[in-house]
Amino acid sequence: MQSAAPDEVWGRLAPNEQGLVPAIVQDASSGAVLMLAWMDAEALRRTMSSRQATYWSRS
Repeated sequence: MQSAAPDEVWGRLAPNEQGLVPAIVQDASSGAVLMLAWMDAEALRRTMSSRQATYWSRS
C-alpha cells in the first residue's frame, strides 16, 4: 500500500480562514477521543514524514 504525499492530503482538506484543520487524537485500542488539536500544512508534512504527531501552535 502506498501512502499519499502530504501536499495531496492537504489538497483534500478544507482549512479554516486561519489555514488550520482540526486534528482529532484517538486511543488506538479503545477509539476514545483524547484531544482536539490544530494542524497547518507544515504540521501535516512533519507528521507524515516523522510519523510523530506535530501540531500548530501560536506560541
